[in-house]
Amino acid sequence: MRVAVCQLNARDDRTRNLAVARDLLGRAAAAGATLAVLPEYVDYLGPGGGLPKPEPVDGEFAAFFAEAARELGIWVHAGSFHEAGPDADRTFNTSLIFNPAGQLTATYRKIHLYDVEIPGRVSYHESRTVAPGDRTVVTEIDGVPTGLSICYDLRFPELYRRLAVDGAKVLVVPAAFMMHTGRDHWEVLLRARAIENQCYVVAAGQIGDHEPQRTCFGRSMIIDPWGTVVAQAPDVVGVVTADLDLSRLDEIRTDLPSLANRRL
Repeated sequence: MRVAVCQLNARDDRTRNLAVARDLLGRAAAAGATLAVLPEYVDYLGPGGGLPKPEPVDGEFAAFFAEAARELGIWVHAGSFHEAGPDADRTFNTSLIFNPAGQLTATYRKIHLYDVEIPGRVSYHESRTVAPGDRTVVTEIDGVPTGLSICYDLRFPELYRRLAVDGAKVLVVPAAFMMHTGRDHWEVLLRARAIENQCYVVAAGQIGDHEPQRTCFGRSMIIDPWGTVVAQAPDVVGVVTADLDLSRLDEIRTDLPSLANRRL
């Protein structure tokens, strides 16, 4: 199974963002990818005042990526978007998965929300505008059990252990990781999730500057169940691919049976 991570710099122009995403998906398909993964908030990452109207899971956003999956004949993980939420003040941060026929096969709403208050330095409460999801998701992509997550979820290992126990062999992480945390934590956390759960980790990130005053780290990567980075994007918009060897995954789980040996 060949997978691709698509790294882009979404800004405040939704039409352009979607056009770039479509181009990257085409490049992934041309490289032979079975699955292409896009980053968090692939269609818009800019000032709140310009935020596109939240949509249902069968809205224009979904139609765009369903058509791309169908035209290209690949599985598409459409990063995430602002789904219409439970009330007028909050959206869901939602991932959609489409099969090569363009059918929606899975939906995941980000569970963990980034709320931080550091007096005199930063005050940010994602929960004011985003509602948390309440369901973990393992779905089959081309027959491979795949666990879904989004960005800040990465800091909560209990989520990924549940996904692994529920059968996941691949863990997907679309993200918009900030530069100041990404340079120290991004790769470390991704490799830890791969090692402790003996899964492939496929992580697609936003790269570069975004308004207002936000810079994303990028370094999208694919990591094997031993914790080895098998593909990593340079610091530009683009696509990188890697082949997932599920027989190697089974071998690692046999030779070092940490999942089977767990007590809690």
